[in-house]
Amino acid sequence: MLSQASAQALARLRAYTPPPTQWYNCPLTRRAAVLILLFPDRHGELKVVLTMRASTLRSYAGQVALPGGKADRTNESPWDTARREAYEEIGLPTTDAKLPPGFRVEHLCEMPVNLAKTELGVRPCVAFLCPSAPSSSPSSSTETDKNSPASPADVEETIIPRLDPKEVAAVFTAPFHNFLRKTWDSSRGTTGPVQKDGRPEKWYRGSWVDWNESRWRMHNFYVPRPPSSPSQLRTNASQSRNPSTPASPSDKPLPAPQGDDPRPEPAAFDDLSAFRVFGMTARILVDAARVAYGEEPEFEHNSNYGDEDMIGKLLTMGRLSEVRAKGEVLTNEVLKEASKM
Repeated sequence: MLSQASAQALARLRAYTPPPTQWYNCPLTRRAAVLILLFPDRHGELKVVLTMRASTLRSYAGQVALPGGKADRTNESPWDTARREAYEEIGLPTTDAKLPPGFRVEHLCEMPVNLAKTELGVRPCVAFLCPSAPSSSPSSSTETDKNSPASPADVEETIIPRLDPKEVAAVFTAPFHNFLRKTWDSSRGTTGPVQKDGRPEKWYRGSWVDWNESRWRMHNFYVPRPPSSPSQLRTNASQSRNPSTPASPSDKPLPAPQGDDPRPEPAAFDDLSAFRVFGMTARILVDAARVAYGEEPEFEHNSNYGDEDMIGKLLTMGRLSEVRAKGEVLTNEVLKEASKM
């Protein structure tokens, strides 16, 4: 069964209503969506599916990300985009009928759009992957029966091994609630992240940077690399040998955070002892966890969700056009101009 905290988290996500979105006002070339795919582990706690992007990709190569990508059609919703991209990247079927019998994917909610440095509007879509509840008569069925998985361990052991990497170097998972914590939760017997030399690694590192004429908290999480078993880590052999090193720990056009996290990324996938979740991906996970668990992080953070207001202002001033002008870069100067509108 789901833990009480997980059941309550799913209920909050189902009840969440995001503010009006600018996603549909963006040109097709500026629309993107990612999938926050949650599932219960054997203890009934929620985990989230993450990927390491392939070294051959033109943007964010070798970085940890949520499954997702750009919209294909103007009539494609964020949910449709996220599901299609998740199929292309990790093999998650787009319909429940193609999942193993008895499993389903529930669309819980969508989060406010985030603005990427490539001037994309990224819409996070939250979903729950679980076994379907046993059928029962209406008189004996309850809301808890309908929404609680029959066997949480089945998801991790039956579905996750089927998520074969296609366009990414690896597929792995992380505890969802931990994205509100400063330290790794070892209460389930799992060890925390370690450095290459075997010394303990901090789960969370963060720093403040200048963004949009204000201070923005940039998060860095270090997920312990799981053993290379089908249920915990699936790798794409053609991509796992040499992912490129990220140039910056942020998806935004900012200098790398200093002080808290000055160390460079490892250069080779096989040398990684922990997967680093940072930039926009980290921000999206923190915000989704805030909604789900109804609590604020143990570390410093920005209180707003997404960038809907800024995207609206950029659209008003003529930015985020269908075709990106040569040399066009989203800078603090551009954001400063937009903030005055």
